[in-house]
Order: sequence, then C-alpha cells, then structure tokens
Amino acid sequence: MTLMLRQSQFCFIFLLSMLLVACGQANKSAEPIVLQGSTMGTTYNIKAFPQQSTLTKEQLHTEVEAALKAVNQSMSTYIPDSEINQFNRLAANQVMPISDDFRKVIAESIRLGLSTQTLDVTMGPLIDLWGFGPDKRPTKRPSEQQLAQMREQIGLDKLTLTEDGLAKTLDHLELSFSATAKGYGIDKVAELIESHGISNYMVEIGGELRLSGTKPDDEPWRIAIEKPDAPVGQRQIHKVIAPGKNSVATSGDYRIFYEMDGETFTHLIDPGTGKPVKHDLVSVTVLHPSAMTADGLATALTVMGTERARAYAELHNLPVYLISKGDEGLEIYASSAFIPYL
Repeated sequence: MTLMLRQSQFCFIFLLSMLLVACGQANKSAEPIVLQGSTMGTTYNIKAFPQQSTLTKEQLHTEVEAALKAVNQSMSTYIPDSEINQFNRLAANQVMPISDDFRKVIAESIRLGLSTQTLDVTMGPLIDLWGFGPDKRPTKRPSEQQLAQMREQIGLDKLTLTEDGLAKTLDHLELSFSATAKGYGIDKVAELIESHGISNYMVEIGGELRLSGTKPDDEPWRIAIEKPDAPVGQRQIHKVIAPGKNSVATSGDYRIFYEMDGETFTHLIDPGTGKPVKHDLVSVTVLHPSAMTADGLATALTVMGTERARAYAELHNLPVYLISKGDEGLEIYASSAFIPYL
C-alpha cells in the first residue's frame, strides 16, 4: 500500500506549469522530461530540463520510482513491515537503529514540534479519537477525561533520538509523519534530479512543490494559490506567486471537517488542547528551500491561528502567506519575507 497520510493535510496549490496555465512557450530546443505517477496515496508530477542528452526519461523514471518506494517503505503506516511500523510496535526504552531517511524526518519533525508547539508526530491516536484517522468519525465528542488521558499518552518528550537510534518511553507511543513525509519525498526526488546535473526542474507530490531554476525561456516558475472560498466542487485562483528556488506548501482547514451536535470539527488538532482548532485562519502557504520543512510549517502555522502564525513568521523571518476569514470577507497577510515573491 502507499503512504496514506494519517493526519490528512491537504495542500491547495495549482500547478500553473502543468495543471492550469501552461509554463509558457518553452524553447523548442530544450526537451523536457515529464514524469507522472502515483505515490503516498496521491500523485506526482515532475518536469525537468536536462543539460545533457545521456539521461533518458525511462532511466529517470526508474530512479524516481525507486526513491519514492524507499520513502514509502520507511514511513508508511499502511505497510506492515515499514520502518515506522516497526518502531510503533517497539517496546518502551528499547533503541531501534534507524535509516538515514528516517533520521532526517524524525529529527526535523522534533525540531519543528519543539519550535512551534503545534506540530506533534506522536498524536495520531488523538486524531483518531476525533474521527479523522482510519477509523470512522465518533458519534459523540470525546470527554475531557478521555482527552486528558490521551494527552498523557502522546508527546515529543516521550521520544529519545541518539546516534544509536530512536527510543520511546511508553509502549504504545506511535509515530505518524503525515505533516513531513510527503515533503521529504519531494526533497529526495529533487536531490536525485540534481545529482544528474539538472538545475531547472519542478517536483510536485499531492499539490506540494519544489522548484529550481527557470523554464527554458528564462521565465520564472509561477504558482497559483487556490481561493479558499470558492464554491464547492470548483477550484479558483486566489493569487499567483513566483517562488524562485523554493518549495511551496499550503495547508488549510476548509475542506476536511464534519458536523456533530450542531458544531463543526476540523481535521486540524491542537496538541496543546487536544481539540480541533477553532479560529479564522483558513489557508497558510509557506516557502522554504526544503519541502519537508515547508510541509511541516504549513500545518503547524495553520493550527496556530492568524495572530500566532503572523508573530511566528516574523520572528523566524519566514516567507508566509495567510488567508483568514473576516467579517467582510477574506483577509490577507503576507510576511515581510514573502513580499519579494508576490
């Protein structure tokens, strides 16, 4: 099975280069390699412009598939013998040696979690409790006692990462890289492409991207952020940006939710409260050289809400674009570091 992300993080980005608006009329002398396929419970699209003719489409496709398969085998909770499932079955206080890929993702997940306080890769059971995991949604909201008990059973402080490997202090502690694995897969493919001396490319998995260089006509890559208040079933452009050599990840809370007892519950859970977030922030777009980091930050900032996300972006000089619901419609905020990309 592919890597079906446990905490559904949807990234609402249009690919002007491949989905909505053509990249522009490319130089006919440049023959791009265009690849498409399935991975991680979604699809991927790649467009690369090799500087040499020795690299074939078939060769790159084979290498990309192998790289993504390795990431899946490491981090998919839907593959019984995956690396992450081996850790999830591990007894407390036992150290499990981990692969380089796994180490990179868990290390960055922990770093982002400690920095933001709104990203926790151990809170899969809490997400399940609210009905956004593989199980069916609950018929009644969890009690305060259930939430308190669950919060005692999760937390980054219950993980220990050393040179020897990874350990946990509780038997039933589980990991889910729903907010970082897809971005890491993008980074792996990008690094593979660059290893062939290719500097002009686009890699997209499930709506998240990593871009480098330009199109053959020296025009920059342009990406459109989706309009969060578009009618149901329609996809409309809100804003077109030129991200430069960056990754782009967008997270929002406006498509995954359910109603119960007259109350709306979104899929975004705040690990601090153990409850779905309730605020006006509906879309967060983050630019970062690493797709994994952009991926994790987009989720973390969405959980924060508008004011906290703005403060965090300015404090850490992050290119961030926020869309919030106001009394008179959508309200927009672009951080100081994001302005050059508009």
